[in-house]
Amino acid sequence: MNDMSISKDIIWIGASDNNQKIFESQYSLKNGMSYNSYIIKDDKTVLLDTIDESVTSIWEYKLNEELKDKEPDYLIISHMEPDHAYNIGKIAKKYPNMKVVGNQFTFNILSNFFDIDIAERKVIVKEGDVLDIGKHKLQFFMAPMVHWPEVMVTYEQTEKILFSADAFGKFGSLDVEDDWITEARRYYIGIVGKYGMQVQALLNKASTLDIKTICPLHGPILKENLNYYIEKYDTWSSYKPEEDGVYIVCSSIYGNTLEAANKMMTLIKASGQENVVLCDLTKADWAEAVANAFRFSKLVLASSSYNAGLFPPMEHFLGRLKERNYKNRVVGLIENGSWAPSAGRCMKSTLEEMKDITIIEPVITIKSKMKEDNILQMEELVKELLK
Repeated sequence: MNDMSISKDIIWIGASDNNQKIFESQYSLKNGMSYNSYIIKDDKTVLLDTIDESVTSIWEYKLNEELKDKEPDYLIISHMEPDHAYNIGKIAKKYPNMKVVGNQFTFNILSNFFDIDIAERKVIVKEGDVLDIGKHKLQFFMAPMVHWPEVMVTYEQTEKILFSADAFGKFGSLDVEDDWITEARRYYIGIVGKYGMQVQALLNKASTLDIKTICPLHGPILKENLNYYIEKYDTWSSYKPEEDGVYIVCSSIYGNTLEAANKMMTLIKASGQENVVLCDLTKADWAEAVANAFRFSKLVLASSSYNAGLFPPMEHFLGRLKERNYKNRVVGLIENGSWAPSAGRCMKSTLEEMKDITIIEPVITIKSKMKEDNILQMEELVKELLK
């Protein structure tokens, strides 16, 4: 299990749902999901966020073990999404003297979810405000649209800990040791990817702080090599590619378009670019496919035509790219159609709605099955792509 210890005064009381198969009713989970909550013990006791419904019993047990019979003085709400806020109503009733800390937007949204009267207990904080709880000083920074409008992060000044809300989180249970980058990228692009400008604003604020530890609401606590994680967020939120390479994305009905995509990969590698990944959209996890499009510097789309339009897997893929502000890429196009190819026109139409996308002309058109002249056209496409 990942090391979730923090310090003598600051304790993780989160949990993992190893049986969860889907997140936000749309993202498939390979290894479950983790949910983090924290306690700070000082002259005042502070609880940072609650937890998802699915792991409430585990969280309540840990909370009771840490508090014993003591009532927390404060609950800080970083984010009102139900996977973190589910238990606010319950805990507010259990601890009637506990003050509830959030910004004005927090309390606007809280009233949508809970019918509880905390008018006399709420503490409204603004940008830069500090809550002094003894040895520890908690400073609040607003992070609107990372990824809801009420989100805020908390910087603990004494131990230099950033409680980062959903930022720097990832998919996956804490009981499984896996590579942070793949599931963090899929999480970021899927959930936060649309809001690059807002993430940049948060990173600018974070750059003024001396941060030794990052405590997100999902995933492991980050203690070492923090520049690596921050640089990844800077790259993703700037819509810059992580790697120089080519990502080939294919949606093929009977396999002929996939055959052309495989040939394209062979030609690219033969030209000296070894960093090439092929994705078959009919079999791939769509969220990972979208995340990988942001990973590489160049993109090739190969799709069958369908009902005078675009084969649905590719249509869905491009829609998700557009939704997440995909930009700053070079794209080559291959279409296939037996009598009236339409995929190329449809792919171009969607790509042209995105910013700073360079489409290599001409679009390669295959009529049912790849021919020798198509291979020659692909060789020219490779030259243009790798310039």
